[in-house]
Amino acid sequence: MTGCAPKLLFFVSVDWFFCSHFLQRAVAAKEAGYDVTLISKFERHRDIVEAAGIRTIPIQIERRSLNPFAALRAVVAVAKIYRRERPDIAHHVAIKPILIGGLASVFARPGSIVNAIVGMGYIFTGNSLVSRLVRPLVRLGFRFFLNPADSRVVFENNDDLTDFVAARAVRKKDAILIRGAGVEPNQYWLADDRRLPPVTIFVARLLWDKGVGELIDAIRLLKQRGVAGRFVFVGDADPGNPACIDAKTLEEWKGEGLAEFLGYRSDIPTLLSQSHIACLPSHREGLPKSLLEAMAAGLPCVTTDTPGCREAVRDGDNGVLVPVRSPFHLANALERLILDEGLRAKMGTRGRERIEREFSTAIVVDETLKLYSEVCHLHSDPR
Repeated sequence: MTGCAPKLLFFVSVDWFFCSHFLQRAVAAKEAGYDVTLISKFERHRDIVEAAGIRTIPIQIERRSLNPFAALRAVVAVAKIYRRERPDIAHHVAIKPILIGGLASVFARPGSIVNAIVGMGYIFTGNSLVSRLVRPLVRLGFRFFLNPADSRVVFENNDDLTDFVAARAVRKKDAILIRGAGVEPNQYWLADDRRLPPVTIFVARLLWDKGVGELIDAIRLLKQRGVAGRFVFVGDADPGNPACIDAKTLEEWKGEGLAEFLGYRSDIPTLLSQSHIACLPSHREGLPKSLLEAMAAGLPCVTTDTPGCREAVRDGDNGVLVPVRSPFHLANALERLILDEGLRAKMGTRGRERIEREFSTAIVVDETLKLYSEVCHLHSDPR
């Protein structure tokens, strides 16, 4: 490294995910003296990123595409960027940037690499023929590119970290646990007057692997039992994801009148303050920010007993864990909380306490900056 500001380059598939999960850390790194750049496909948030003082480099990358020629074009493009920018740290976020950035790094080596596993995605949660065929190839790619020399691999939950180390895909000394994106507790509050009937809120993209179908089935069961409650879905469809729920199915659900679909909203703290229960029956996560936000707002959480979700929610403590893909158990857990105001209050209080102690933004930022400082000293650059 030179005496100039060390160069930190993020590679993230799409800009909205960077803004949601990494922007605060990128800003903190800039304030700590790093020259920060983002490589991404920019859809609607480039102005936000640049307003934060972060340079941007657009790249064409499709999360849904499995076209090998498109992937190779992305590898060439990233390698050219690495040769031009010569970053001291390349931070690859999620599966596709890890594999594309890893191969590009063979031809244009950055100083050090940080690879972030932020959830295993549709390839590992889906049951389609395509996901089953691609899964072994991704695992093979991980063998070569996930943990090269002078690299660290960041996990958001203990389950993934343990599994990757046990499979010898990551060296134990290089495995780092940084739990999620963090939330700022002071940005969330409890409402004094929560209108009845109790509101159950789901905040996530409308994807099959987020458990939307199971939640709809659970709501049907609750309606059949005569359980009074409102159910609100907050989030858009994500056509770039293979697990996206088709428009026809969404329209059919809306026609049933089972729940309210609000689409994308930026006022999540306000919506949470008007709710009683948070629900995310996901098939697998890194560490779901929506659950952390709900905990910060003092909501009990109903989620699945699966990696990532159980990192945030402890069964019987700040929420209820249910089996994956089980509308029956999901309905039972929701019914229990809908009918028990005291239990909701107790679990909500415990969730807020855990946010302040374990998952705050300050903790995540501090751990990330320590990691950058460490990897900056892993190589000697004669430039």
